[in-house]
Amino acid sequence: MAMAMTMKMIREEDWMVCCGSSDFAKLMVKASPFSSLEASIESARDIWFNQVNVAAWLEAFAAHPQIGKSPSPSSNSDFARRSVTEQSTAFATTSASALEELAEWNVLYRQKFGFIFIICASGRTHTEMLAELKGRYANRPIVELEIAAKEQMKITELRMAKLFSEKAKGVSQTESTKPQDRLRIIGGHLNVAEAPKRSRPPITTHVLDVSRGAPAVGVEVHLEVWNGTTSPSFGYEGRGDWSTVGTSATDKDGRSGQLMDLVEALKPGTYRISFNTGKYCPGGFFPYVSIAFEVTESQKWEHFHVPLLLSPFSFTTYRGS
Repeated sequence: MAMAMTMKMIREEDWMVCCGSSDFAKLMVKASPFSSLEASIESARDIWFNQVNVAAWLEAFAAHPQIGKSPSPSSNSDFARRSVTEQSTAFATTSASALEELAEWNVLYRQKFGFIFIICASGRTHTEMLAELKGRYANRPIVELEIAAKEQMKITELRMAKLFSEKAKGVSQTESTKPQDRLRIIGGHLNVAEAPKRSRPPITTHVLDVSRGAPAVGVEVHLEVWNGTTSPSFGYEGRGDWSTVGTSATDKDGRSGQLMDLVEALKPGTYRISFNTGKYCPGGFFPYVSIAFEVTESQKWEHFHVPLLLSPFSFTTYRGS
């Protein structure tokens, strides 16, 4: 009860310092109170990835100062000042020439993607961040947008842990956030195998039509799991067969409906998610696309988001969160 009362104390402006998106902040207030930091993190992930739109993402990105640069003197943003503090260790001993190179790449990045380079700077060196910037510059804009959104969520989670700790100072030690609790909350980034309280099924997907730069609506999606004595491998499926877990179709945002039950622990095994691309794009090269992936025992608490970036003659996928 004391923990839930603590979360009631968090105002919209507090959530703005965590994220920088006004829509995100409003929805977090609406979803309050939370029973714990862990519950608030889970809700924040759902709001950020499933409820707010791209404009909210861009608003949060714009609230950051450029990596390696201080906010303008006219800025009165606690959010921006927090960003500089998070970057301070990485740039404390960086040379002027290194900062100049970083600034040049920042300009190239913004010209290509339309927003500043977003990266969770905590624990990163200047060299690491510059290498990451150069590597991500080669991405397609639609891919980079989602990567930047994931980096923003990492930043948000770290700030929420700090905010919660500050708000919980008056709560007893047994209920307050301990260091090990913070590791559990951010377990998705640190691969700490702790069971989360899920707000969505453990396997999800969405489809983006990169030829139109828009969500792909109405794509049929089929999720299966392998049942057999041995795991299937390239060119040989062994003894067993695929059984259906669930089917759905993508909505106006390109997200599929529920493909499986909302279970806490995902059964380890090999899964296959298939997309009826031939029906969506009759003149395209692929009659369908199937993606197989393996979930290990240590990953059963994790979330597996398997997006498809589709055009008539190519597709790309990766593991999201």
